[in-house]
Amino acid sequence: MSDFETTIETARLRMRKPRIEDFSASAAMWADPEIVRHISGTPSTVEASWSRSIRYAGHWTIFGFGYWIVEELQSNAFVGEVGFAYHRREITPPIGVPEIGWVLARSAHGQGYATEAVRAAIGWAQRHIHTDKIACLIAPGNVASIRVAEKCGFALSSRTSYANSPALIYRRPLRSGGGT
Repeated sequence: MSDFETTIETARLRMRKPRIEDFSASAAMWADPEIVRHISGTPSTVEASWSRSIRYAGHWTIFGFGYWIVEELQSNAFVGEVGFAYHRREITPPIGVPEIGWVLARSAHGQGYATEAVRAAIGWAQRHIHTDKIACLIAPGNVASIRVAEKCGFALSSRTSYANSPALIYRRPLRSGGGT
């Protein structure tokens, strides 16, 4: 695995690889019913949050990309998680490219942090992930995430179903000529 920068700073945020010290804030966020309303609909147990944390570490180790912990730059306060993963979802049509995802703690909603972090992650990916396209999977009712995706250059690619729920696949080129 090549050695390259994995910490990103924007005007207001720091995005860095997860550490064990982040687990409590992450688990609390994933246990919030409002946060998971459009993701799974079911708050995560501590065990499920722990498994997610291990998957995050595994992505960085195996693929050289994964999810970042997002913090406010000034206060170091936990904002949420943004990053890339290969989920290998059993979905039609298949996604087949790295998926970007974002989830922010309720205290960080409505401040433009998701758009800022997703744009920064895309910029990082353009330098470090070898693919022409990326995608994201969004529940049709998640209007806020649809807005973030569209502001960040994603276009609706497919309407489908995932885990017995309606889902939208958005795609965008990662580099010029990548198509949608």
